Amino acid sequence: MEEWKTYKIGNLCSISSSKRIFAKEYQSSGIPFFRGKEIIEKQKGESVSTELYISKSRYDEIKNKFGVPKEGDMLLTSVGTLGIPYIVKNETFYFKDGNLTWFTDFKEINSKFLYYWFLSPIAKNAINAKAIGSTQKALTIDALSKFEIDIPNIDTQNRIVSILSSLDSKIELNRRINDNLEQQAQAWLNELLDRYANSTTVLIHEIAEINPKRNLSKGTSAKCIEMANLPTTGSFPNGWIEKEYNGGMKFCNGDTLIARITPCLENGKTAFINFLDKNEIAYGSTEYIVISAKSNYSSSFFYFLARNHDFVDYAVKNMNGSSGRQRVSGDTISKYRIPVIPREKLESFTNHAEIALKTIKNNSLQNMRLSMTRDALLPKLMSGELKVNDLNS
Repeated sequence: MEEWKTYKIGNLCSISSSKRIFAKEYQSSGIPFFRGKEIIEKQKGESVSTELYISKSRYDEIKNKFGVPKEGDMLLTSVGTLGIPYIVKNETFYFKDGNLTWFTDFKEINSKFLYYWFLSPIAKNAINAKAIGSTQKALTIDALSKFEIDIPNIDTQNRIVSILSSLDSKIELNRRINDNLEQQAQAWLNELLDRYANSTTVLIHEIAEINPKRNLSKGTSAKCIEMANLPTTGSFPNGWIEKEYNGGMKFCNGDTLIARITPCLENGKTAFINFLDKNEIAYGSTEYIVISAKSNYSSSFFYFLARNHDFVDYAVKNMNGSSGRQRVSGDTISKYRIPVIPREKLESFTNHAEIALKTIKNNSLQNMRLSMTRDALLPKLMSGELKVNDLNS
């Protein structure tokens, strides 16, 4: 039986934060500057929604005097949403002090082993026990350095990391394929909209239904996509739950969902529905607008239209309501004008877009299964309950 030893994390690596960067030092371009929010997005494989930068000269000054995160280092969210780890890739950026804690110079521990440990229930319990603050929780460097972790020898660590990383690598590959397919289809539609911008136009309600009626009785158990699971990038929802319907927007396969409330609309929360069974009705937030295709325009057309910059800009500029609770109405969306695109051009785009969305769906469903496998293995491997050799027998 392999022996696991207990260490304080501070004895296994260096733990620190960054040098203070003031808001007045932010630039419109330069070296990316990440806060906890952006690191969480990167950890999830999402695009960074808020782009902040510092000058290269400031970055170089800090790099030369104090060092900057390098490939293999780990960052950990330490204010607000606690304990989300991120392994630094071959990339250049700097980060906000206080928001994030920096782990580097590892000895006797694989940084990715520590990354997976922070994803385990053991770490979550330790974080809950040591977090300080009432309104906004925080983790101090001192507290993190005293966290106790049980680790096996480095060879076993590497084998555990290899098992979990292989699942994550496949998930990441599927994400990259999906991103590429989405970008290609989006670029195609954008080009068509630009090419025929000066042609005859139609109102969107002439070629699509806005918030169509769907039959779903209250008390019926159905799939529910909550706002948190509406993606900011990509067509496929991040998940759903099964629960009794008690109100909300209803939808079926072929529908496009758009968040209509700030800041979700500005952040791009949009999804294409193509994972339900035939005739199945699902539901979600009352803050969704549902677009359903009719006439010659395909359902895939309206999803990529909803991602088009001009469409989003129109929706955002036409929001109404008090500050912080502004919304765009379905009636406003119905009055958006679309250029008439020749049938053969539309059919060519549709054929491409539908193949892309089907592939994205299949990859996303596979990622859900891979994530479930990883999440089932992770706590058992990180606690030593499941031995690496058991997986090879």
